Amino acid sequence: MALLCEVYKSDKHPEVYIYVPKDKGLQNLPEDLRAKFGEPELALTFELTEHRRLAKEDSQEVLKNLQSQGYHLQMPPLKLGQLGLAD
Repeated sequence: MALLCEVYKSDKHPEVYIYVPKDKGLQNLPEDLRAKFGEPELALTFELTEHRRLAKEDSQEVLKNLQSQGYHLQMPPLKLGQLGLAD
């Protein structure tokens, strides 16, 4: 399965991205997520397949989320300081 996908970055939170199907856009985002995400800025449009390698996400998980909820939220990786484990 192939899906034309858009990726938007958040203006409020660095390294936070939302993947959406291009034909649906951002219309399926819950209002509370939309408010927390801030003003979306289009970062990328590409064809997503289950075998496509993505830099920070699993393509099969992204596809599953796009099909089931209409979006996929990519959060920044946790750093040791955020877990209270850093000096």
